[in-house]
Amino acid sequence: MALTMCIVVGKTTLLKKMAEPERRIVSLDDPSIRQSAIADPAMFIQRYEPPVLIDEVQYAPELFPYIKMYVDAHKNCGDFWLTGSQTFHMMKNVTESLAGRAGILEMEGLSNSEINGKKCPAFEADIPELIKRLEHIKPMSLMQIFERIYKGSMPRLYENEAVSREQYFESYLQTYISRDIRDLSQVADEMTFFRFLGAVAARTATNVNYEALANEVDISAPTAKQWLSILVSSGLVLLVPPYFNTALNRVIKAPRMYFLDTGLCSYLTGWHSTEVLERGAMSGQIFETWVVGEIYKSYLNAGKRPPLYFYRDSNQKEIDLILYQNGIVNPIEIKKASAPKGATKHFSVLKPIEKEQEKEKAFQGTGHLKTEIGTGLVICLPPDIFPIDEKNWYVPAWLI
Repeated sequence: MALTMCIVVGKTTLLKKMAEPERRIVSLDDPSIRQSAIADPAMFIQRYEPPVLIDEVQYAPELFPYIKMYVDAHKNCGDFWLTGSQTFHMMKNVTESLAGRAGILEMEGLSNSEINGKKCPAFEADIPELIKRLEHIKPMSLMQIFERIYKGSMPRLYENEAVSREQYFESYLQTYISRDIRDLSQVADEMTFFRFLGAVAARTATNVNYEALANEVDISAPTAKQWLSILVSSGLVLLVPPYFNTALNRVIKAPRMYFLDTGLCSYLTGWHSTEVLERGAMSGQIFETWVVGEIYKSYLNAGKRPPLYFYRDSNQKEIDLILYQNGIVNPIEIKKASAPKGATKHFSVLKPIEKEQEKEKAFQGTGHLKTEIGTGLVICLPPDIFPIDEKNWYVPAWLI
């Protein structure tokens, strides 16, 4: 089996650290090596015999059929470690050539716990477990959190404090657009795509509206949908689907979008310091974006599928985030405040779920349909975990 890494940042550093001494490491960033892989892929596989790490493998799609033949012949898990920063190109070749033969690991930027040097399990609405975290997680002030939000999650900015944040993001965008986007037939105008990227960043933590995005950038709605899918595929944007249940009516069907790197998001939207960002019009929006991103990364880092949803209906009632797993729904509200009043008021929209379960008790064989409303959380900026009522709790954002 080939292990395929479809990731945005940190791929080579991580795998080089993990690689056993006998594993060869080869990068297709090198033009001469890339040419040999393209010109004679069979010879390339012989020259760099597994176990091998092939970095930026998307530059030589000719290799994939030969990797498939080798994997089928030898059946050794982990013979090939393949990395690629251009997810859309790479995944097309993986699905066509290595279906059923590749394990895929997606990596986002550094999580807050990783930056702090702490290892935490996937975030759950488990109050006893969260209370245990208080013993080894250092509290963060409002400005410390916004410094983290403003800086973002790119490893390079933490590896070398001398790196200029502005220059880094400018170079990142130039590379992303000129290298990763240029070859896509869906993107004919790079400058218009750059404006689209900024429009998406400005709308982080809002429901997707293709018409509004299209009008803002002067493109068609179908083009806006295509381009947003590119941002999702390349790991820049997360789409959270709405939560559906047959007992709930008038649920808005549009997903909610979040820009996954808050540093890049704040750079694209023109906030020039931590203080200005914290006081600005996007303050609450980008705080919510950071919290959702941290919860999302906590599941990826634990090797789990993130069970994330949100709720919004035609009556404008909204729940920022819903964790739904093991038949339990945990509503979560996210507020940039120390102890926001009335933050759980919309949790009551989920009550029909419980009533529906009462009806189903009269029927046999419906146990698999059972859904419970579990502990509700308000993730905000209190100094500690403390209860709002018997079912809902305030939880500090820095505890994720």
